[in-house]
Amino acid sequence: MENASIGSINLFESFTFKNGITLKNKVVMAPMTTWSSNDDYTVSDDELNYYRKRVNGVGLVITGCTSVTPNGIGFTNEFAAYDDKFIPSLRKLAEAAKSGGAPAILQIFHAGNKGVADLIPNGDVVSASSVVTEPTLFHQDKVVPRELSHEEILDIIHAFGETTRRAIEAGFDGVELHGAHAFLMQNFFSPLFNRREDQWGGSLENRMRFPLAIVKELKSVIKKNTKKPFILGYRISPEESQEGGLRINDTYELIERLIEEDVDYMHVSLANALSSTPVDSQDEKTYLELIVEHVNGRVPLLAAGSMETPDDVAKALQKGLSLASIGHALIINPDWVEKVKAGDQAGIDTVLKASKVSELEIPKKLWAAIKETPGWFKIEE
Repeated sequence: MENASIGSINLFESFTFKNGITLKNKVVMAPMTTWSSNDDYTVSDDELNYYRKRVNGVGLVITGCTSVTPNGIGFTNEFAAYDDKFIPSLRKLAEAAKSGGAPAILQIFHAGNKGVADLIPNGDVVSASSVVTEPTLFHQDKVVPRELSHEEILDIIHAFGETTRRAIEAGFDGVELHGAHAFLMQNFFSPLFNRREDQWGGSLENRMRFPLAIVKELKSVIKKNTKKPFILGYRISPEESQEGGLRINDTYELIERLIEEDVDYMHVSLANALSSTPVDSQDEKTYLELIVEHVNGRVPLLAAGSMETPDDVAKALQKGLSLASIGHALIINPDWVEKVKAGDQAGIDTVLKASKVSELEIPKKLWAAIKETPGWFKIEE
């Protein structure tokens, strides 16, 4: 599979966003948390080395997430961007992420009800509403968050804008709003986690108000602070698995509004990009097929989810994706793109070899998280 193509689909064709930013190929380094900042939340040398090792082949780099406020921290040792004092640290990250020649995007978020109480001022975890949050794979605590006030909501919208300004000053080529994984933006959008009765909740229109206000704020900040093209992306989880949770018909409405707001791309986060299907599925169509069909070419679409081989990526592109995000595959094979280009499919590992962790420049804290999370990676001694 020398040119990594199925039929007419070629991973190595360039891709140009409507703002003129061109990618050398259609493979994206997926945003992945590494739990690897210094204790003062600045980017560590370990994390910089991790990026430099992986960015040479890909067409676009999206960093792991960073919180826009101190009460939005979602992971231990998550590098910070919520204050101007972090701009020098962010600049180092931007330089490392861009060192392979691809544009780099900073993923920004507020963890909402998945905030880490031990790291948040006064342990004050906040969300759209005070709804119990059950433990998940990476967020082990059962939490009852505090409902945000109207004024606090406005402050957080402003904070998203301020973090975007810092991304611009640090030299990133764009930001991605993390509206997926049941973090704060999805807390507001979700009928399960948003039980508010004011302008920020209730109807679908009101539940979309917070994420759309953030998009508008970012567009204003980008216009005011940039002289060259700057990408604004938005990441979604199409549904929530819980009864009463978000369903795909609501997500279609959000997609419509994001297209109207002229975002540069949408990034769909899936368990498996090629096979995951809706909770109440009535047919065999996957999330990917349904969303591609709904978007119908109106905005570039990225997706992430268990794509490990060049065949996986080519199939996803063949189904109508604009770009394919790979995560695990790049952790295990930092030179994944180069191997595919060379036709060396046999050289692509699907198991993480413990003996290679140092050679792979996997930060110690990321390696610890991988070992402590059953089923996340296949590990071989």
